[in-house]
Amino acid sequence: MKRRTLLQGALLGLLAPIAAYAQTQPVIDVYKTPSCGCCKDWVTHLEQSGFKVIAHDVPTTKPYRDRFGVPAELYSCHTAFIDGYAIEGHVPAAEIKRLLKERPKALGLSVPGMPVGSPGMEVEGTRRDAYDVVLFAENGSRKVFRSYTAQP
Repeated sequence: MKRRTLLQGALLGLLAPIAAYAQTQPVIDVYKTPSCGCCKDWVTHLEQSGFKVIAHDVPTTKPYRDRFGVPAELYSCHTAFIDGYAIEGHVPAAEIKRLLKERPKALGLSVPGMPVGSPGMEVEGTRRDAYDVVLFAENGSRKVFRSYTAQP
């Protein structure tokens, strides 16, 4: 009996860190159209960066943008929601993690359009267009959260 108790305790000791990680792993809901390949690539980028992704294939993402308060000028091809924030477009996982750490008073982040070289929009080689990650707030204010430079 003591041996079984000892083994159970050891097993629980090994599993506890895994369970704790699963509870703290960020979960992001992504709303995308089923045929969009770059959206699938962005989901892969998020998963490889430690996010648990729940992808929802929807006919159009506009209702989700509207629900989360994403301004039309900041639209891209997919919309996500995590821990009270909207994430629009090809936002790098590092910026989402920074957002969750700093917790600014805002609606969310956007990478407007579909800039080449942003996560999910990679092309062969190292080409990357310059783009900004924009922090947007309910009062309409916007500021650059981070800028990425172009690479030929």
